[in-house]
Amino acid sequence: MPGAIYAEGLVKTFGDVRALDGVDLDVPEGTVLGLLGPNGAGKTTTVRCLTTLLRPDSGKAVVAGLDVLRHPNEVRRSIGLSGQFAAVDEYLTGRENLQMVGQLYQMKAKEAKVRADELLEQFNLADAADRTAKTYSGGMRRRLDLAAALVVSPPVMFMDEPTTGLDPRNRQQLWEVIKQLVSGGTTLLLTTQYLEEADHLAHDIAVVDHGRVIARGTSDQLKARTGGERVEVVVHDREHIPTAAEVLAGFGKGDTSIEDHTRMLTVPVTGGAKLLAEVIRELDARGIEIDDIGLRRPTLDDVFLSLTGHVAEVKDEEPGAAAGAAAKDRRHKKETAK
Repeated sequence: MPGAIYAEGLVKTFGDVRALDGVDLDVPEGTVLGLLGPNGAGKTTTVRCLTTLLRPDSGKAVVAGLDVLRHPNEVRRSIGLSGQFAAVDEYLTGRENLQMVGQLYQMKAKEAKVRADELLEQFNLADAADRTAKTYSGGMRRRLDLAAALVVSPPVMFMDEPTTGLDPRNRQQLWEVIKQLVSGGTTLLLTTQYLEEADHLAHDIAVVDHGRVIARGTSDQLKARTGGERVEVVVHDREHIPTAAEVLAGFGKGDTSIEDHTRMLTVPVTGGAKLLAEVIRELDARGIEIDDIGLRRPTLDDVFLSLTGHVAEVKDEEPGAAAGAAAKDRRHKKETAK
């Protein structure tokens, strides 16, 4: 039986650009799916198709047991959405923004006010509650937009890169809010470029590239596909780079990457701290002086590079994405109550 979020063969094109090329997803009820991928991979387009903001050219989508194409209004009433761009009314105060969203969801005025006060406190916006949103910093606007998505507690939530622009403290606070939602039974689809975020929140991860899901599994499973661990070495003298590369090749489980300008060499390995000690001994035996050496887990770029052959690219997923996204997300909030 399909999960709370289900997609089969979603296709969406913009002119010659095939933003989605047959996306398949299945998110069990009460779990978190982390949708990872470089910029332009199709993450945001997938979210917009699943939340009725875009109509796919072909394919099937079911959210909260409702067919997205046949029953869009019912789907909107059953979901919460925090888009990639903050969708707040700049001329309303923080409190008024949240109260407005509550009333759009047909909450009574008193109930909407109480809920707004709770969220303002939860997101550390109480001191700025009566200031207009246009006076907020970028991070404050982001937090207000996230609070608006949580005015009600819908069974299914979509968060498109929710922590972009947040400082570490606010990011941790949002993670706790998300964990509380999920523990209460909410199903969440979360797009992110932060593997650390997926580590903390996602039960399962789907990697998207060129509009397709190219890998799926837990965070540890995906990291294991990139070699599990990395040895990083910074040599003191640039002329020692070739010799150091020979040494690392003898221990590595893949190609050694070299950054000539920083004198850093990186190679995937298995063996942990014991192997690191052996590498240090061999470098010393070969007379190679090092400035730094360490063992680390793969980064998000390592996963991307292993799975896609490239690191994250900076480009919009669809023509005019940045210009129109916030307006579309604002319209979604207002259409929810229709």
